[in-house]
Amino acid sequence: MKIDLHWNGAMKFTSVCDGHEVQMDTKTPIGQNTAMTPKELVAAGLGGCTAMDVVALFKKNKQTVDSFDVSVDVEKSSSGYPQVFTHALITYVATGNIDKDVFIKAATDSQTKYCGVSAMLSKAFPIHYKLILNGETIHEAQSHFGETK
Repeated sequence: MKIDLHWNGAMKFTSVCDGHEVQMDTKTPIGQNTAMTPKELVAAGLGGCTAMDVVALFKKNKQTVDSFDVSVDVEKSSSGYPQVFTHALITYVATGNIDKDVFIKAATDSQTKYCGVSAMLSKAFPIHYKLILNGETIHEAQSHFGETK
């Protein structure tokens, strides 16, 4: 994988990979807050990677999904520089005719063997995850790559 970045002035950059572009900026007063920051893109990558795993496993298991959302809540160190991520909570929220055990297995498999972004980041800080199905919390755990829980 190769990413190319082009400086657009101020603190704005365009990153390009395989013809796909993503804009980056930073918060004011240094930047103009016109796009996600690099750290925000890392958190978005974490959410996107695991969300795609779970959707693929829902499809494989023929689940009827009405809605599916993932949120990533990241805590950063509060003092000193560089500020780094210290903890993440991934919350999966699904509605539909979804088997509870299929949902738990899909998220657990993502967080123990499939999601490469989680695998990399979990070496630096703990990642916990929670599953909510049709309004009810059905599972909470911590990412552990190389182990099934």
